[in-house]
Amino acid sequence: MSIRRLLRGQLSDAELEAVASEAASRRGEAFESVRVLETDNWLSVPAVVNEEFFIKVISAQNTLVHGLLTTGRNIGVFTSGSEGFFERFGTPVGMAEHELDATRQMRDLGVNAPEPIEAFGHEGYGVLVLEYLPAFETLETVNEDRISAVAPALFGALATMHDAGLVHGDLRAENVLLREGEVYFIDATKVDGEAIEDARAYDIACALAALDPDIGARDAVEAAGEHYSGDVLLEAESFLDFVSMRPDHDFDVLAVKGEIEKLVDGVA
Repeated sequence: MSIRRLLRGQLSDAELEAVASEAASRRGEAFESVRVLETDNWLSVPAVVNEEFFIKVISAQNTLVHGLLTTGRNIGVFTSGSEGFFERFGTPVGMAEHELDATRQMRDLGVNAPEPIEAFGHEGYGVLVLEYLPAFETLETVNEDRISAVAPALFGALATMHDAGLVHGDLRAENVLLREGEVYFIDATKVDGEAIEDARAYDIACALAALDPDIGARDAVEAAGEHYSGDVLLEAESFLDFVSMRPDHDFDVLAVKGEIEKLVDGVA
């Protein structure tokens, strides 16, 4: 059993079918099938119902693990010189409702994301229902040329979100989808408006960390520089050491820092 499956909790076939059946019924459909997606997801069980729509099933254990991870991230943010800005949620339904609202806000801004349908509670689980995108690739599965081509659009979408006070909060290669040449985000979040500048810097640092292994520090920083000022990139630089400690990022910290400083010196 992988550590990811252990942390995200076990959902029996009967429990999963009951949740999926309820989700189908709420859409006025008969339940036909449910298929679990094996993704790098620690905080829910993702599945496709009737091969038509997507659900994330969130358990009390997921909420507990989210709280522990949030505490750790906020401590890490604090060591970077900022106050913690990640939110904790008391219930599985609260987690589902938060992501539903954040996804709606992304789409209202014109940022690509799966269509949010609803969030509800069932037998102690929180359930988020989204549009299912059957034909997509994640950023971690495509070649360097395609990543280079979409990197400016990735930062452009982030900048649109940040200008509206919305952040991603957990930007990793597997949370960026490519579909028909367009960038889609999943797993967005919101933060206190007073913390938006720090949260923005953290998002940018995570995006640079996700891109560097494939396209290199220079191209990643140049793509970010198309949408963010040198001062903002310097704020992101302060989070790079913390981001490098996360197990889901493996990048050349010094190279990214060096390219940020080169860009800023060039602007100056």
